[in-house]
Amino acid sequence: MGEFILAIDQGTTSSRAILYDGDLVPCAHAQEEFLQHYPAPGWVEHQPDEILRSVLNSCQAVRGQLPDGGTIAAIGLTNQRETTLIWEKETGRPLHPAIVWQDRRTAERCAAYHAEGVEQSVVERTGLLLDPYFSATKIAWILDRVEGARAAAAAGRILFGTIDTYLVWMLTGGAIHATDATNASRTLLMDLDKGCWDDDMLRLFGVPQATLPEIRDSADDFGVTRRDVFGAAVPIRGIAGDQHAACIGQACLQPGMIKSTYGTGCFLMINTGMERARSSRRLLSTLAYQIGGRRTYALEGSIFSTGATVQWLRDGLGIITEAAETGAMAARADPEQQVYLVPGFTGLGAPHWNPGCRGALFGLTRQTGPCEIARAALESVALQTHDLVEAIRGDVNGLDELVLRVDGGMAVSNWTMQSLADILDVPVDRPANVETTALGAASLAALQIGLIADLDALAARWRLDRRFDPAMAIGERERLVTGWHRAVAGTLAA
Repeated sequence: MGEFILAIDQGTTSSRAILYDGDLVPCAHAQEEFLQHYPAPGWVEHQPDEILRSVLNSCQAVRGQLPDGGTIAAIGLTNQRETTLIWEKETGRPLHPAIVWQDRRTAERCAAYHAEGVEQSVVERTGLLLDPYFSATKIAWILDRVEGARAAAAAGRILFGTIDTYLVWMLTGGAIHATDATNASRTLLMDLDKGCWDDDMLRLFGVPQATLPEIRDSADDFGVTRRDVFGAAVPIRGIAGDQHAACIGQACLQPGMIKSTYGTGCFLMINTGMERARSSRRLLSTLAYQIGGRRTYALEGSIFSTGATVQWLRDGLGIITEAAETGAMAARADPEQQVYLVPGFTGLGAPHWNPGCRGALFGLTRQTGPCEIARAALESVALQTHDLVEAIRGDVNGLDELVLRVDGGMAVSNWTMQSLADILDVPVDRPANVETTALGAASLAALQIGLIADLDALAARWRLDRRFDPAMAIGERERLVTGWHRAVAGTLAA
């Protein structure tokens, strides 16, 4: 009996629903995968109805596990960021499949903006770089290619949203068209210093103001669900993009604290406090979270392929049947062979930001087999993270005692986490609950309804599972990193 918090975690490959009790301990879980669509090289799409169905089915499965007399007091929502949807205001019908954050179809448009010399202005206003990763050029692409879409947008008949906005719209029966500040900060359309939509960016990218949702705090009132979803009108009280939710779930709530989430991609975020930090090494300035109208900033480095690389081993090469096999295979790899995998399947993210390059394998011999390729895949996770950490060290002073908090599906792999500590030469802390993205969403809802008093009380709940200390010799680390940088240079030059 009692009140529970429902976290909806809408990810790139699946949707999950997790039920938390009053102490934010998970007590029920459901998950449903949905299809990835690749209509052209570098293009990635989702069908909105498949996303919605996976969310509803997961929520209904969790609702069925409620104890007798238990009620859902509030919902917290977290989502894959940047993925772009446009739908009819009257009907909710999407005009086009969702264009996923990984999608590269607007690379030429971004290159044209680069040639016009506008990137510095974009970076100053939004904290982001000109890259097809973000939402603005995706919006314009849909408006330009769906017949009548631009006219409908100007007339206010269609709406834009990232996945959070779309789900809130659908769950509330069209009553609420809103997003939180963290998701808004990933669109290339929000003024990062003011926390509002930027008129100059709207003109630059050709996005009508009438299509945009209202920007609200991460812990806020996002309306109530339709009664047919949960049998009652349940309030939605927290929203954050997945990496921002993970930052909260990892209790990285003080300046200098750093987390890295390993899911489909890897996203490393350092809390920089109430003052916006500016990067000279092509990291992103973004929001960590916004609560009570106060913005807390972060620097972020984005890696496009980590868990997706392991999925490629399974679905593309067929050398594994499940992800858990890779650690044991890596341990069996021939130490005399050093194979590098640069996983540029949809380009490379930070600090390179090259959407056009593609993946490559280096160092292959006739003796190279599945174990060596599996090791190269896992080492690519640590080596890409190494480049992000070095960029952050160059941008932020006072990080001599850095400790990295990790989470996400790959964090359960002891081999991968030890490799990460070795290659970074920093301690790696894995929390007792590695599903910190959903926990962060639940925490925001709990803050908004008063179940958690404040951020200090939230931080006190964080628990360590295991620390991985560096154990690699300096010479070995330097050899690995040097070889990696040669492989990346070769990939970028191809």
